[in-house]
Amino acid sequence: MSVINTQAVIAVNRFGLGARGDELAQASKNPKAWLKQQLQPIVFTNKLMSSNEMFVELAKLGEARKAAKKSTNADEEFKKNSKDRKKFLTKSYRALSTDTFKEALNSNNSLSWRLLDFFSNHFSVTASGPVMGAISATLEREAIAPNLLGNFDEMLLAVSKHPAMLIFLNNERSFGPNSRIGKKGKGLNENLAREILELHTLGVDGGYKQADVIELAKGITGWSVANPRKDDSVGFIYRAAGKEPGNRMLLGKTYKQNNMAQGEAMLKDLGNHPKTAHYVCTKLVKHFISDKPSPDLVQKLVSTWQKSGGNIKQVMTTLIDSDWSWQADSQKFKTPREFVMSSLRAVGRKEIKHKELFFTLMTFGQQPMQAGSPAGYSDEQQDWDGANALMSKIDWVALLARKTKANAEKVMAKTLALTPEVSTYKAVVRAESRTQALALLLLSPEFLRR
Repeated sequence: MSVINTQAVIAVNRFGLGARGDELAQASKNPKAWLKQQLQPIVFTNKLMSSNEMFVELAKLGEARKAAKKSTNADEEFKKNSKDRKKFLTKSYRALSTDTFKEALNSNNSLSWRLLDFFSNHFSVTASGPVMGAISATLEREAIAPNLLGNFDEMLLAVSKHPAMLIFLNNERSFGPNSRIGKKGKGLNENLAREILELHTLGVDGGYKQADVIELAKGITGWSVANPRKDDSVGFIYRAAGKEPGNRMLLGKTYKQNNMAQGEAMLKDLGNHPKTAHYVCTKLVKHFISDKPSPDLVQKLVSTWQKSGGNIKQVMTTLIDSDWSWQADSQKFKTPREFVMSSLRAVGRKEIKHKELFFTLMTFGQQPMQAGSPAGYSDEQQDWDGANALMSKIDWVALLARKTKANAEKVMAKTLALTPEVSTYKAVVRAESRTQALALLLLSPEFLRR
């Protein structure tokens, strides 16, 4: 394999979502330039329901539910409403998640979609309960994607104000003890503030104290979600009556604004904090390059972050330009989502129904928006390469190989460019059948890693 082809394979697999069509040939001309050109804004081509539209629909269902209780056939009406409500919520969640997967599957800019996956997991929310079941999948579309190539502090603010994050971490019910609403018995909730500090910005070793958690929580009191049945709006709402009055002190700095701008200023500073730069850059290197990030590579990214004000596109450009990113050894083991995505791209699949996608990812343990923790899904090999995981892959690959007409040797050439002296190449060309050849390729060390 020539040097340029080696770099092309790295470009499409390590940075992208796996080669499709003639992407490997395209990347071979100039792998780094090819990747940089892929840093394009995410565009969702299908118009699906927004979180605001879902809140309106949920409000209608709520009214119908209320009316059903007063109906002469109350039990029957209530059961029908509950069934309609459950159907709507499940359909919304699955439709959005499947659409995002299919957009990535068919994209020519897979680096941007991988980056979307990264930040969607960084700002993880879980589809638990009726409301989160409906809106969880809108967070990445409405708050992360529009800020994907901009400054990190802008993404942080958009995510922290999005209804999915506010509801998931209970901030819609967080009110200052000395606010007008707080004096009526409504209390402070620290969940969102704690996760912003621990998971979204500084990291668990970021040097903050419990007092900082409380101060940030007070700074974002009143950040809530409108109820269309009671408020004259939908989505994010600032309830001034719930804002804790007075100055706040976070990490030694005083914030005097006594309104929504106080929390915004606190988040902006957190987004630009040196600890945040190091924490997020370490995660980026860990996600794209190695479970054991090179401190020198991390520092390169941190330097760009600080010079650019946390501009994600410039940080990614530095990652692409660094020699550390192009070592021949594939150090990253694909997560289930990455494995399924790259396999489907490899064999030329353009469609996948939500039932198939959800059953597959549920079997592998990485269902969309189901991490169950604000920390998201693991990004390390040790959590995805167990015996059960391998058996699940074998079963799934065998089924995929039977369903597709793809030729294993052609797929191998277009995705990995393996040469005759490589053992996987020999195994594929000597396989007893077309399906066995494809299965051997997709389960090979070269394909399972990136």
